[in-house]
Amino acid sequence: MRTNVGLWWILTAFFFLIGVVYTVWNIISAPELPWYTAVEWVGTVALFFAGFMGVMIAFYVDRVHKAQGGELPEDVLTADIDDGDPELGEFSPWSWWPIVLAFSASIAFIGLAVGSWMVPIGFAIFLVAIVGWVYEYYRGYFAR
Repeated sequence: MRTNVGLWWILTAFFFLIGVVYTVWNIISAPELPWYTAVEWVGTVALFFAGFMGVMIAFYVDRVHKAQGGELPEDVLTADIDDGDPELGEFSPWSWWPIVLAFSASIAFIGLAVGSWMVPIGFAIFLVAIVGWVYEYYRGYFAR
């Protein structure tokens, strides 16, 4: 994991360095133009935003690394398979609500492409699906 953090910081530095090189190269290549028109803004902004996204990912991975005690089970040579298999939560393998939720999203997106009258129908199905999914353990056979 420590290697991953270092690689993200290296990638971040690379994007910032290439962003500076790209911008300076554009300014040097057109000396007759003012600097603000010589810069190719789309590439410059894209490279610097890629650097900022790298900063966010590197910071997040670094914080997670420190919160987990600095060492993951896959980094320990004497670790067992069960050490890297934590409890992830409770999932309902019999639940049909995620399929209804996906159907509602597809209806809403098709409505954006085909006809705007379909979007409210997709949102209505979404509300029914999300309420059904949230409350599926409070009624029926699996009620608690």
